[in-house]
Amino acid sequence: MKFHFLARVMSAVLIFATGSGDTGSAQAQQPIVIKFSHVVSADTPKGKGAERFKELAEQATRGRVRVEVYPNSTLYKDKEELEALQLGAVQMLAPSLAKFGPLGVKEFEVFDLPYIFPSKEVLYRVTEGPIGRELFKKLEPKGITGLAYWDNGFKLMSANRPLHSPADFRGLKMRIQSSKVLDAQMRALGASPQVLVFSEVYQALQAGVVDGTENPPSNLYTQKMHEVQKHVTVSDHGYLGYAVIVNKKFWDGLPSDIRRALEGAMKEATRYANAIAVQENEAALAAVQKTGKTTIYRLSEQQKAEWRQALLPVQQQMENRIGRDLIAAVNREAAAVAAK
Repeated sequence: MKFHFLARVMSAVLIFATGSGDTGSAQAQQPIVIKFSHVVSADTPKGKGAERFKELAEQATRGRVRVEVYPNSTLYKDKEELEALQLGAVQMLAPSLAKFGPLGVKEFEVFDLPYIFPSKEVLYRVTEGPIGRELFKKLEPKGITGLAYWDNGFKLMSANRPLHSPADFRGLKMRIQSSKVLDAQMRALGASPQVLVFSEVYQALQAGVVDGTENPPSNLYTQKMHEVQKHVTVSDHGYLGYAVIVNKKFWDGLPSDIRRALEGAMKEATRYANAIAVQENEAALAAVQKTGKTTIYRLSEQQKAEWRQALLPVQQQMENRIGRDLIAAVNREAAAVAAK
């Protein structure tokens, strides 16, 4: 399996390397190709954001750049895509923020902490401010340049039993991304966390390999997970966002005017992607409800307080991993918004 992945990567690297050299006037006129790979459906907020970036980038560079978007793990799966980016087999990704922990940049797991973002206002103060910029700087030694944070909203829980209180999770096998924080979160609820790549989740739920999972509504609906999950709880317990990243060597090697044009296209695509995230998730939840296959439950304020109480210890457990100062800085942003 690993051999096939490496063979595909090296083939892509060779094609890119031989196709990008300036060895003649005909070749020099060839557009710069950006392969933009991601693991979710094209009709999710991230998928639509990628397509908008393609459109804007090609317009802004007047055809000097061609963006090829590969959705739904058609090129690389969760565990493969970051390595492929670092090797230059693809130039651009939009992985979930949880992916950077296994890469060694554990500070990004602050985004996985349950209930640390009480509102989108707090979230945007973090991603668009000094905290977000400092986190991107930590990717550079890994050969990665961070361009933007894309929103996909707050998560819900799903399973084949009602999940109204923390006690309802006991004994369940819950799928998570590879994240020590999400592992601790599920254990705090009494569940058994199971790490699975995103493309395998539907089959695992269908086969009973796992009992439930967490997702924003748009991911749940577009991957048809609601067809194999009888109960959904709108808990807003956690956040799922993405970082749009590029291979640093590729990015730094672009002509400065091309890079400026792409930065402008990314800013506009980011505004678009973040604006549609709320709308898309609300529409997805309504669509799930309309199928009648899944019961949707919304926590009362009292129940949400019970969930917060059960999950609060995760912050303290993760201080040594993520950084006490970073967690405190995010909590200060939340306090500043609450004090307005």
